[in-house]
Amino acid sequence: MTKSTSTLHIIYATLILLILWESVAFVIQRPILPAPHIVAGIFLRDLPHNLGRHALVSLYRVTASIALAIALATPAGLVLGQSARLNRILAPFVYLLFPIPKVVLAPIVLLFLGVGDFPKIVIITMILFFQILVLVRDAAAAIRPELLLSVRSLGAGRRALFRFVYLPASIPAILTAVRQSIGTAVAVLYIAELFATRYGLGYYIYYQGSTLFDYPKMYAGIVAMSLLGLGMYFGVDTVERRVCRWVDGRQ
Repeated sequence: MTKSTSTLHIIYATLILLILWESVAFVIQRPILPAPHIVAGIFLRDLPHNLGRHALVSLYRVTASIALAIALATPAGLVLGQSARLNRILAPFVYLLFPIPKVVLAPIVLLFLGVGDFPKIVIITMILFFQILVLVRDAAAAIRPELLLSVRSLGAGRRALFRFVYLPASIPAILTAVRQSIGTAVAVLYIAELFATRYGLGYYIYYQGSTLFDYPKMYAGIVAMSLLGLGMYFGVDTVERRVCRWVDGRQ
């Protein structure tokens, strides 16, 4: 999805997808694919009650994971971006750990950390951490040397460079990494919420579909999780446009 995509285009795409869904449901005529108007009714009725509670739990877990990943990965990325020697030492470890699909570590994390929100937050944080780390490191390393020299000539030390040069330069990289990782984070959230929990949209979807065979509610949960991901994506996109106005000539 490009930043130039207008709201009108998104509305058109949503309407087309809903029409296709309605058409396929009408042709198939099977309980496993309820029509969107049925799902919408279930969604609106259950949102203020059971579905809403599960959605709030999932929102908390994803938000906490993003905050924790930013707090851990941003300083680490800035340090690696400033120190070529340290980056040469640690880069092999980053490149080895970055491609590993962190979702396969979910059972191990749950075994070591037990039940509750914390292990689920850790799993999602691991995914976001390396994405943010690599982009922030590259952004810090790409700062023009003449800019650093001009700031140093004004008497700025390492701490001032970190605060007024490296950190502002890394903000677009942080927001880009978060935006690119939201889809994966929500997908992993679904998997994490299948284990040792009774709350969350992942649990709600699985329980309604695989235990109660209530397919309209299952699809309502899928819609809720999709809206969670979309809302966070557009939220980060909005923050980036407002905070990083200097990127790509934004005004």
